[in-house]
Amino acid sequence: MPTIAEALQGGWKLHQSGRVDDAEQIYRKVLAQVPDQPEALVYLGIAQFDKRQYQQSAQSYRRALKFRDDFPIAWNNLGNSLRMLSQVDEAESCFEKALCQDPTYLSAFKNRGTLWVWTGEIERGLQWYEKGLAIDPGNAELHRNLGVIHLLLGNYDAGWPEYRYRWQMPGTYRPQVAAPLWQGESLSGKTILLYPEQGRGDAIQFVRMTKLLQDCGARVVFQSAADMIPLFASARGVNQLLPDRAAIPPVDYHASLIDAVDVWYTQHRELPCGSDFVGAGYLNVSDALIAYWQRWLDSLPGLTGKKVGINWQGNPDHHADIYRSLPLAALEPLSTVPNANLINLQFGFGVQQLDSCRFADRILRLPDDVDTTGGAFTDTAAILKNLDCVVTSDTAIAHLAGALGVHVIMMVGKVPDWRWLMQGESTPWYPSMQIIRQQTIGDWSGVVEKVARLI
Repeated sequence: MPTIAEALQGGWKLHQSGRVDDAEQIYRKVLAQVPDQPEALVYLGIAQFDKRQYQQSAQSYRRALKFRDDFPIAWNNLGNSLRMLSQVDEAESCFEKALCQDPTYLSAFKNRGTLWVWTGEIERGLQWYEKGLAIDPGNAELHRNLGVIHLLLGNYDAGWPEYRYRWQMPGTYRPQVAAPLWQGESLSGKTILLYPEQGRGDAIQFVRMTKLLQDCGARVVFQSAADMIPLFASARGVNQLLPDRAAIPPVDYHASLIDAVDVWYTQHRELPCGSDFVGAGYLNVSDALIAYWQRWLDSLPGLTGKKVGINWQGNPDHHADIYRSLPLAALEPLSTVPNANLINLQFGFGVQQLDSCRFADRILRLPDDVDTTGGAFTDTAAILKNLDCVVTSDTAIAHLAGALGVHVIMMVGKVPDWRWLMQGESTPWYPSMQIIRQQTIGDWSGVVEKVARLI
């Protein structure tokens, strides 16, 4: 029979491999035998946290602390669960307790900084990240976090160098090429490989770099997810378009799209938001597909007035999704706007909310086969081209609408993603976009009321 320590270690190995449910079963078996085992309770709390069961994880950590008060890991983890539950003051007390017990506990510095950043007290969060760096000056995550904050504040000179530390963190990917990373060398007569590094919204936003680098004399090879190629075929400045993992031809340099933005700013002291990206946008789909969806919409009985697309939920796996997505129910005021027809643009995550919302009968649903045959976002792009307005949270749909030059109203949380900065109702990234900002974390009512007046 394995000892408790051996059983927990085995569970943790499963946990780290992604088999969270299997690991949780092991933690619970240990607790069935020894209900007051604090380590097992902490492991259980971590599993619950990873499954977004924040209330349950907080309960597990509290139970562990009843049996062992001098337990900085439990205090830190409890603080993190309470942060996700928006219990700010108690979370702060937990982080303070963890650091009192272990003044060099780096995770507590990180989490304490993140608590205040996401609460809107940016400078306070910055101080905790800097205190963490005083203990571990080379910590890549803390440097990356500092970079994000400086970019959010518009401090690009400080932000880009710090943000480069993201490449020292696990989970990052670059294609295997012998060519060096492009760091601003002349591209005249050279071939450069560009590729996305983050989500689809990032790829849509920064594919603009292909034209800018081609205009600098480069031959541009662009590699992306295979299902995104039909959409990116419309991007200007691409000499060769490749799916992920395809054989890469000889190139002189390589860079991720965000690397290219970083270098562009460093060289030109401006973001790549110039006149080439105004008006009709920089992505498109065929006229035939746009016409097809126009006929489909026109064939619907009673669809008169403005056509307003709605989208509310991003990828729940995103670390900040709890702050950037909102429930469909919060959009109910839009359903009473005179002369406006709501059209669902939510696919996948969050779409199940249509089955329970009170105004579902006032939302037009698109066919189930949207985007299933022509490539990711192609049908959606054609649909957006036929709408009067798109209302969305910070999702790939927001980027797609902006890249197409479609009027889009984006609702962002109190502390948005770095690219939207902390203030302003417009963004140089997308001239067709309006930004409506949340004033109080968790409260979307004022945002939606303002949107209702705009559509």
